Amino acid sequence: MAQLYYRYSTMNAGKSTELIKVAHNYEERGKNVLCLIPEIACDDGKPVISSRIGISREAHIVSQRDNILTMFADLNAMKKIDCVLVDECQFLTKQNVEQLAEIVDSFDVPVICYGLKNDFRNQLFEGAYHLLVFADKIEEIKTICWCGRKATMVARISEGKIVRTGDQIGLDKGEYISLCRKHYNDGTIYEPKN
Repeated sequence: MAQLYYRYSTMNAGKSTELIKVAHNYEERGKNVLCLIPEIACDDGKPVISSRIGISREAHIVSQRDNILTMFADLNAMKKIDCVLVDECQFLTKQNVEQLAEIVDSFDVPVICYGLKNDFRNQLFEGAYHLLVFADKIEEIKTICWCGRKATMVARISEGKIVRTGDQIGLDKGEYISLCRKHYNDGTIYEPKN
């Protein structure tokens, strides 16, 4: 029985790497996957899912206006799709998430979404909120803060300091790092030098 999965983490935890690995495993067994990435997350509008470790794969771009259910049905009619994989799912809309849930329910095809949960202000993204509501399985992909504790926060850094205000989506507005709650709250972004 297919399910809607939401696999979340902070930055640099290997979400895109995991997605590419899952796609490879399906394809190695002769299965077809549909990889999706929100338009807002595409570098230079290229339909590519990229990992920071240097691996990538092509994907279909999804805009906030697209009907993912219709896209899936059209592509599935041409060639049976066995799994849908979504990168940067935090940028999805409520309607996008509902459409992914409908793919699971109507076509019995698993949908696995990878993305952030909270932004640099520690607020939920729209896609994350609705995946927390609709997902059958919610799984955390863990990574660590510079101190070795589990990182649960995303910090936006500008001029060496944490920025706590501004637009939620600002891919070009600074560097993003993962921190534990303690260091996010106290603003310590790197190990102090003695």
